[in-house]
Amino acid sequence: MIIIYIHSTSREISDLEGQLIALRNHLSNRASIIQGLAEGTNLNYLAAPEGLSEEEILSFEAREPTNIDKWRVEFMESLEVLLAERRVDEALDALDEGESVAKEARDRQTLPPAALQSLQTAISEQRQKLADQLADAACQASISGYELRSAVMALKRLGDGPRAHTLLLTSHQQKLKSNTQSLHPSAASHGVAYAAALSHLVFSTIAQGASDSLAIFDDEPAYSSELVTWSVNQTEAYAQLIRRHVLASPAASGGLRAVAECVQICLGHCSLLEARGLSLSPVLLKYFRPCVEQALTANLKRIEQCTAALAAADDWLLVHSPMGSRSLGAAPLGAMISQPKLSTSAHKFNTMVQELCEDISPLESLRLSHQALEGIIQTFNVYINMLINALPGSMETENIEGTGHRIVRIAETEAQQTALLANALLLADELIPRAAMKLSPSHQQQTNRMEDSAKRSSERRIPEQRELKRRLQRLVDQLRDSFCRQHTLELIFGEDGVVRLNADMYLNMDESGEEPEWFPSPIYQELFEKLTRIANIASELFIGRERFATMLLVRLTDTVILWLSEDQNFWEEIEQGPRPLGPLGLQQFYLDMEFVILFASQGRYLSRNLHQVIKNIIGKAIEAVAANKMDPYSMLPEDEWFADVAQIAIKMLTGKANFGNVEKEGVGSPTASARSASSPISHGSQ
Repeated sequence: MIIIYIHSTSREISDLEGQLIALRNHLSNRASIIQGLAEGTNLNYLAAPEGLSEEEILSFEAREPTNIDKWRVEFMESLEVLLAERRVDEALDALDEGESVAKEARDRQTLPPAALQSLQTAISEQRQKLADQLADAACQASISGYELRSAVMALKRLGDGPRAHTLLLTSHQQKLKSNTQSLHPSAASHGVAYAAALSHLVFSTIAQGASDSLAIFDDEPAYSSELVTWSVNQTEAYAQLIRRHVLASPAASGGLRAVAECVQICLGHCSLLEARGLSLSPVLLKYFRPCVEQALTANLKRIEQCTAALAAADDWLLVHSPMGSRSLGAAPLGAMISQPKLSTSAHKFNTMVQELCEDISPLESLRLSHQALEGIIQTFNVYINMLINALPGSMETENIEGTGHRIVRIAETEAQQTALLANALLLADELIPRAAMKLSPSHQQQTNRMEDSAKRSSERRIPEQRELKRRLQRLVDQLRDSFCRQHTLELIFGEDGVVRLNADMYLNMDESGEEPEWFPSPIYQELFEKLTRIANIASELFIGRERFATMLLVRLTDTVILWLSEDQNFWEEIEQGPRPLGPLGLQQFYLDMEFVILFASQGRYLSRNLHQVIKNIIGKAIEAVAANKMDPYSMLPEDEWFADVAQIAIKMLTGKANFGNVEKEGVGSPTASARSASSPISHGSQ
C-alpha cells in the first residue's frame, strides 16, 4: 500500500510540475506585455506598421479594445506557450486558426488595416519560429524515424516543402554516415562480409528515404528528382568504399572469385530498389567494372604463370583429373571415371579456366563474356606455344614472341609428343567450349527451363560455338603442324645435319650396274614405321576423336612428300645434274612413291592432295629420264610389280610376312618378283 501511495503521489507531483511550468510561461508572457505597455512601447505583434498616417495611428491607439483585440492577445499568448512546449500539432492548428481569422477579418473589414497587418506579421513570425524549431529537431542525430517523419510533415504543412524534403534526406544521410563509421573493414578474407553488411546498410537507408519521400511528398517531379540525385550520391560514396576496402587488393592479385562474389552481393542489394523505381545498378557498374576487368586480366595472367610452372616439370603423361578442384570437389565416382585424361599442366589450365567462367558467369550485367572469352583464347594460344616448345628442337627453331615462357620440359618420346596434341585437342574441342557455355547470357536460367526452350537456346548458340571451335582448332593446327614438321626434319636430316633424302640415293644406283634387292628406301621405311607407331599411340589417346588422328597422319605424310616435291636441290640434281637418272634409280623412286601410296591408302590417310602430289613428282622423274633420250616406260615393270613389292615390304616391316608358300604365291622375294616380270609394260596411266 505504501508503494502504491508513493507512486500515486509522485505522479501527482509530476503533473503539478507541468502545470506550474505552463503557468510560469503564461505569467512571463503577461509580464512582458505589461512591461512593454509601461515603457510606452508596443509589442511586435501590436506595433503600428510603417507607412500609416498619424491620424490612423492615433485612432488605433485611442480606441477601446474590441473582442477581436482581446482574442488576438490571447491567441498570441497561447501560441507562445505551444511553441515553448513544442506541442507541434496544436501549434499548427492554432496557426491555421489565426490565418483563418485574419482572412475573415480582412474580408469583413472587422479590423483596422494597422491591426490586421500587425496580426498577419505576428502569425508569419511565429510560423517561421516553428519552422526553425522543426528543422533543428530534424537535424538531431538522436531523432527517431517517427519523429523525423512528423517533423517533416509539419514543416511541409507550414508551406516549406522543399526545405522539408531536403531535411528528410539529409537526416537519413547523417544516420547512414554515422552507422557506416561503426563498420570497420576487416581482413581480406572477410571482405565479402563487410560488403554484405555495408550493402544492407546503404540500400536499406536509401529504401527508407525513398519510402518516406513517397509517403510524405507523393511522386511530385521536383521531389522525385531530388530523391534520385541523393540516391545516386549515396550509391557513389558506397561504391568508392567498396572499391577501396574490398575490391582493390583481390583485383590486383587476380582474385576474380572474391571480386565477383562481392560485386554480385552489391548488385543483388541494389536490384531490390528497382521495385521503387530506383535503378542504381549503372552507378555501381561504372565503379565496379574496372575492378572486375583488372581481376579478370590478372586471373588470366595467373593461369599462364601457373600453367607454365607446371609445364616446366610436366612428364606429359595423360591421367584423370586430381581430386580437390572446385569443379570436381563433389563429383561422384562415376563422374570421375568419365573425366578427361590430360597431363598435369593441361589439367591445371582446364581447372582454372572452368573456375574463371564460373566466377564471371553471374555478372551478366557487366557484359564481360566477350572479353573473358577473348582472354581465354589468348591464354590458350600461350599454352599452345608452351606445347610447341616442348617438342624436341623447338627451342632452337621456334621464335615465340611475347610469351616469356620458354622453360618447358621436353617431350622426349613419340608417346609424350602425341600427348601434347591430345592435351590441345581435348581442351579446344570439348573443355574450353564447355567453359564458354557458362558465359552464355542465359546460362543461369537454363537449368530450370523447359526442354524445348533449352533446345531453342542451344540452337541460337550453335554459330557462336562453331566460331569458337574454329578459332581454337586453328591454334591446335599450329601445334599439329609443328609436330609434323619436327618429325619430318627428324626423317630428312641425320644427327650430323646431313640431308638423308637427296638425289644421290637414286643417282648412285646405276653407277654400279648391279640390280639391287628391291625394297623401299630406308627413309620411307622409317616413315612407315613412324606413322604406324603414331597411329597406334593415337588410337589410345584420341578415343572418340579418330578423325583428328587420321588428319594427323595425313598431315605428317603430306609434310614429308611436300618437302620432297619442293626441294629445289633434289630436282636440280635429277633434272639438270651431271649424272642422269637411270633405269634403276627411276624404278627405285617409283617403288618408293607407290609404297607411300599403298601404306597411306591401307591406313586410310591417303588424301586426294597427297595422291595427286605423288603422281606429279613421279611424272617429273619420268620426264627427267625422257629428257635424256631414254624411254622411261621400257625401264619400268608393270604396276602390279610395284604393288606386290610394296605389299611384301609392308608385311615384312610389320612382322606379318609369310614366305613358307613361295611357289603358291609366285613371289618369293621382292627381287625374285622383279626378275620374273617379263611381260610388256604399260604405264600410260602414269
